[in-house]
Amino acid sequence: MHARSAVFDLYGDHLAERGGWAPIAAVVRLLAAVDVAAPAVRTAVSRLSREDWLEPQERDGVRGYATTPRAQRRLRSAWDRIYRTAPAPWDGSWHVVVVEHVADRSRRDRITASLGYLGYARMATDTWVGPRRSDELDTALEGQRTRSFSGRLDGDGAALARDLWDLRGLSRAYDGFLRSAERLTGRVDDLVRQPEEAFAVRTTLVHEWRKFLFDDPGLPPEVLPDDWAGHAAAERFDELTRALRPAASAYVDACLVGDPDTVQQTPAALQSSD
Repeated sequence: MHARSAVFDLYGDHLAERGGWAPIAAVVRLLAAVDVAAPAVRTAVSRLSREDWLEPQERDGVRGYATTPRAQRRLRSAWDRIYRTAPAPWDGSWHVVVVEHVADRSRRDRITASLGYLGYARMATDTWVGPRRSDELDTALEGQRTRSFSGRLDGDGAALARDLWDLRGLSRAYDGFLRSAERLTGRVDDLVRQPEEAFAVRTTLVHEWRKFLFDDPGLPPEVLPDDWAGHAAAERFDELTRALRPAASAYVDACLVGDPDTVQQTPAALQSSD
């Protein structure tokens, strides 16, 4: 797990709901649980600060970092998607975006990455299509001349989905995630009694699931194969993250107050805190 991604995951999954701030020492301690070295954490935090994702803040004489408004918007959107695992309603319309040609390659690459993250696939050189309009589209394409419209396809939606997205590769990735997640199922009873380990396992689980945000456009069931592995993978992700959350959250709280060892002594309380 790269330090930058680990820091984002920590702020998005735990610290956002706790005010979006943490002492740097707590961030280092928490990410040590997922084998991210302290120097790497500090370097990542420093870079995220320079990029306006985090900002240094001292509270009660303790040095720490808080999320910026920009980071808060991105994390809120990403984590809404992470935990919104049920298929979204679909009215049968596709959303088409035509982007005025961009000569600058780096800007073109950023637009490509942004549209892919928002669930769009390239249909032609400057034309993109997605299963629904993204709420983040205007922000992602700010300053770029575009035209967009929604319409129904006069043809086979499932065939369009197969042509534009690598559904076979995505299904294999979901199968792999599901196999890994199923191996964890038998460990849950032990993990809830080990807060640090519960935090580490849950953090890794969320980290792996978050990768699907870049590859899965959130296609409706109507255009997916009947045996789509993503549905079962989402159910198992929900089950495991829900089961591990109380113990993981207790470990986060203990690290934030600088006493992570005390939480290891109260397994009964952790199991009843859901």
